[in-house]
Amino acid sequence: MQEIQNLVAVINETQTYFRQQAQKQVNIGLTLRNWLIGYYIVEYEQKGKDRAVYGENLYKEIANRCKHIKGMSKSNLYIYKTFYQLYPNIFQTVSGKLYINDLQRNTILQTVSGKLIAEQNQAENNEIVILQSPSKKSILDIEKSINHLSFSHFIELIKQDNDAKRDFYEWQSIENSWSVRELQRAVNSMLFEQTGLSFDKEQVIKNQQKQLPLVAEDFFKNPYVLDFLELKQETSYSESDLEQAIIDHLQRFLIELSKGFCFEARQKRITFDNTHYFIDLVFYHRILKCNIIIDLKLGEFTHADSGQMNVYLNYYNENEKQENDNPPIGLILCAGKNESLVKYATANLTQQVFVSKYLINLPNENELRKIIEEEQNKFK
Repeated sequence: MQEIQNLVAVINETQTYFRQQAQKQVNIGLTLRNWLIGYYIVEYEQKGKDRAVYGENLYKEIANRCKHIKGMSKSNLYIYKTFYQLYPNIFQTVSGKLYINDLQRNTILQTVSGKLIAEQNQAENNEIVILQSPSKKSILDIEKSINHLSFSHFIELIKQDNDAKRDFYEWQSIENSWSVRELQRAVNSMLFEQTGLSFDKEQVIKNQQKQLPLVAEDFFKNPYVLDFLELKQETSYSESDLEQAIIDHLQRFLIELSKGFCFEARQKRITFDNTHYFIDLVFYHRILKCNIIIDLKLGEFTHADSGQMNVYLNYYNENEKQENDNPPIGLILCAGKNESLVKYATANLTQQVFVSKYLINLPNENELRKIIEEEQNKFK
């Protein structure tokens, strides 16, 4: 009986694996198809002789004539065009070249735009070259995006209003394996702007792409938006309730913390002369290679909170830190804080301590921008 169960388990694993691989290829194919459609449209608009005849009605005309093809609405055609314009080097990737070779063999490129670009490049090297313009992204970066993100991800990315923000969410989506819904939540909670409170987000992206070492400040932000905990401001709750809600939504909390955090313990007990103290949450950071001690506070930050955290960190540094670990780092999550008090309470501590506010309800954009501006003013 056990052997049959093992066989069934292997069959199920095989089915799951190949179903995922098939879905991945479908996603890649859809992404590249939509890029090509955007490319065709741009080439037609730039070189098509009858473009003036259709003018602004071009997209409506295409949509009407391609009703038999799924995803060919007028609005989608605009998205495909924007996708091509924001990601012009996609067909320089391995995936792109494989698809373009298939397209050439099947003469699908013999469209108006295909003929135009063929005529343009044939005299140079007798082969069709989809793109010649340079891009700030390496081929490996683009290939990684195509293989890890669906076109639905790209739709959310092209909505971003600048390259730095787009690159940030693209990187985070890949590194954290975000679903489209998780990406949307990150955008709606202004993760890019929040992250920019504690470090130079553009430099972090560059560091990640160049594989340069990151520092602790790169992984902490203020505020943390914990709306997924489903706690109500008008309802009385305790620190243990807050901690339990975090444990119940641990996956979402890890995403909010950002890359590298691994859960290790809750209510970690440490003892001094038969007196017990309990650390709310303990994580290990696989990139910083150290423990992260988190202390949860319902109210405003006080100087006593930093003193308590310092005790926890000194204990961990002496008794829990492994041979190759870096010194532990503390994160005090509180409902509010006075920056001057934080400055003097955490100055000259032997270990690093970050103090951040948490929000249990997602504020509107104006409220969050106000918080961000207040945080940024302290660095001026």
